[in-house]
Amino acid sequence: MIAAQPGRALCVAAALCGAAGVAFSAVATHSGGGTIATGASFLLMHAPALLAVGLLGASKALRLAAWLLFVGVALFAADLIIRHYGAERLFPMAAPAGGVMMILGWIAIGVASLLPRRG
Repeated sequence: MIAAQPGRALCVAAALCGAAGVAFSAVATHSGGGTIATGASFLLMHAPALLAVGLLGASKALRLAAWLLFVGVALFAADLIIRHYGAERLFPMAAPAGGVMMILGWIAIGVASLLPRRG
């Protein structure tokens, strides 16, 4: 099924890269501490994915996955930015919750790309 539709295979590959990238970035951040630059780069790296979903007029499942991705990156970046400017944090576990939501959002994008498309 996936081999017959290379576009879907690329969407799954992108989703796996996105989920793994967030997970490995979390490991790297925990070893050196998150910074405002980390938040900024996460916002910038997720913007093209969200833009693509918006421009494509994608399926409902793909749009929901993209919203999950957006809420995750917003929580993650907001927590790092707030901490940078001296506040305690957005709320306890905001950055990890955002990271988990980003990983789940990327996985959901991969799953949504495998669902049948309406003609």
